[in-house]
This record gives sequence, C-alpha cells and structure tokens, in this order.
Amino acid sequence: MDNTQENTVDLHGDEEIIEVIDLNEMEPDPDDLADDLEDVDFEDAGDDDEGWETDNEMEEDQDDSELTFSKHNGSVFCVSLDPATNSMAVTGGEDDKAYVWRVSDGEVLLECTGHKDSVTCAVFSHDSSMVASGDMSGMIKVWKVETKEEVWSFEVGDLEWLEWHPCAPVLLAGTDDGNVWMWKIPSGDCKTFQSSACQATSGKVLPDGKRAAVGYEDGTVRVWDLKQGNAAHVIKGQDGHKGALTCLACNKDGSLVLTGSVDGFAKLVNTATGKVVGAFSLEGGKAKGSKEETESNSVESVGFCNILPLVAVAYLDGTLGIYDLATQVLRHRCHHEAGIVHLQWEESSSVVSTCCLDGVLRLWDARSGAIVSEYRGHTAEILNFTINREASLAVTASGDHQAKVFCLQRPDR
Repeated sequence: MDNTQENTVDLHGDEEIIEVIDLNEMEPDPDDLADDLEDVDFEDAGDDDEGWETDNEMEEDQDDSELTFSKHNGSVFCVSLDPATNSMAVTGGEDDKAYVWRVSDGEVLLECTGHKDSVTCAVFSHDSSMVASGDMSGMIKVWKVETKEEVWSFEVGDLEWLEWHPCAPVLLAGTDDGNVWMWKIPSGDCKTFQSSACQATSGKVLPDGKRAAVGYEDGTVRVWDLKQGNAAHVIKGQDGHKGALTCLACNKDGSLVLTGSVDGFAKLVNTATGKVVGAFSLEGGKAKGSKEETESNSVESVGFCNILPLVAVAYLDGTLGIYDLATQVLRHRCHHEAGIVHLQWEESSSVVSTCCLDGVLRLWDARSGAIVSEYRGHTAEILNFTINREASLAVTASGDHQAKVFCLQRPDR
C-alpha cells in the first residue's frame, strides 16, 4: 500500500479515483490486496477523504442493482425468467414460497403457496403460460400465470431438479430415489424412468425434445429416450465420473452434453453415440493446495459458448476455466475470491457470467479471460442467477433474503 500512497499523495478528487481504479485494473493477487487492505484505517484516511467516498468499491454498502425484490423471508434459492417475454421472474425461497413478479417494477403477479419445505426449483413453461414450483420434500405445484390458479400438484420423493420440456406442456423432475418423472400438464399423465436407487442429481431435456440427459450420484450419466422410456446410452465405469454429478449442459443442437462432478472433471459426451469424446480438468482435477489425493476440486457449473468453440467450467475453489472445445486445452483461468455457484453464457456473445459465494456477479470475456465488469449489492452469497436473451439484465437470488435486478451495461452496447 505504500506505493499507492506515494503515487496518490499529490492527487485530489477525481484524479485520485482514476489512480485507484488503474491500480485495480493491474489486477494484483487478490490475497495480497486483501492483506494490504487490512492495514488501512478507512476512518482516518486523512482530511481529503473525497476519493474514498466516491470510490464505491471500498464501500460495504455499494449496491449496483436497479431493483431489489424483498418479499421472501429467508434465503432465495432459485430464479428463472419467463422465456416468452423475459419480463417476469419467478423466485423460490426458504420461506416455503415462490413468487412470480415483474422485473421492471418488482410487482408481485402471483404468490405460490402451500409448500411444506424450502422452494428450491421454480420454472416457467416454454410459452410462459404456466409456472412450476417444487420444494425439497418433493411437493410440486403448477400454476396458471394469467388466472393465478393452481392447476396441478403432485408429491414425489425428495426433489433434486425440475425442468419443463422445451416445446410442450410437459414437466420433468429428478428425485433422491433415482427416479425421473415426466408428466403432461394439467392432465397429469405420467411416465417414470427408473434406475438404480441413487439420486438423479441433474437433468436436461435435449433441444430435440425427444431425449433427456440425466446425471446421477454414482457418477453415471444416462441419455433417456422419452418416448420409448428406455436409456439409449449409459455412461459409467472407466468413461464415467468417479463421483456424484453436480451439473450438466448441452450445446445448441443437443449433439454434445457437458457434465460436471465432485471428482473435479467435466466430461464431453456425444449424445448420438453415448461416447465420452473429451475431458476437462485443472491439474488432473485436484484442488489447489490440497494435501489429500482424494480431495478434488468440485465442478459446480458448466456451459457451452454459442458463438465460439469454447466451454466454461466453474469450480468450488473459485476458478473459472475457459477451455477449447476441440482440444480440451485450458485457455484462461479466471480467479474468484470464493467458490463459484453458477455460470451462464450470453446467448450471442463470448461473455460468460458467474455468481459467487462472495455475493458478487461478474462478467468475463472468454476470448481474453479478462473481467468485463462486476456487480455488487448482495450482503450474502448469490445462490442462483439468470440473464435475459438480450444480455441487458441479470436477476440474482441470494442468501440475504433478496433477489436483485442488475442492468448489464457494457461499452460495446
């Protein structure tokens, strides 16, 4: 910090701010910076404390959000935008409720009640006419958004994930007992896809609407034929993961699925053949500084870039890895102060966003690995977020009992 003080001692006002921002852009090691900042007494920063006041990065109460939704009485676990207009959000929380609300002004359009446990899944149907909410105990409810009426409900085992079909009023869910359920809504016609009794931890209906990729706690991945009811491919053993699946994503045409696991690896699966065609890891999947051979750096979120042959893999140790899809070479390593919870690529750019246990939303340029911008305002970890199609706004869900809307402003817009 001595250098900073020497450099800025003769500067005042705006110039001082410019100097501080320049120092940040040099991106010193964050751990060193944190140690340095511990020695600074912000209260006694001298008579000319104008610079500190204006430089919000040093302020605890910085809030970059446009709107805060604070109806929840506990942690907010999940958030989704309605696919048709991106004008409505649904959030689910620890208060056993989901709310559908307008993104522009935060007005509640529908309160989803009657759950018996924390609502951990809340999603709109493909045409935005219905919203499904699911709680940890396995109670699933579907509501008609326009009339605000509950049109269907069902109880399954402990719920792991919930997802609508991309082009039909069909809902899928994965449970603790290894079952995958599929219902027509509102009739409730049901089909189950059964496998060994271990959690179906993550699932995704492929874009063709005919198949679903499902990951399990034992490291297995199955590609289910939704019409026939059988597993078209089972990926396990040598090719599979050596630990529970945490996340999966598919590319735009559904020809490839990327899976992530607590074993520290992300694997690339060809959905037509069921073959593993690539594997991605940081130093063979070991956590940075881990003493134990068995201690791996869990993969928390994965995703494909739509416009370049790149994938992003987010790790529990705070590393975002940007890899070349074809060669599996690590292109960039983007460092976070805490574990990453979720990532999302923008629809039509090479920008990937992350939310983190430190409560900050960050945008990264995958071509350079550089940070584009960061958004603060939450006072606890961000547990989920989503970005609209135009990539002009993000909606976040946090352990501070709030959801927030951030306007994503970038120089190239």
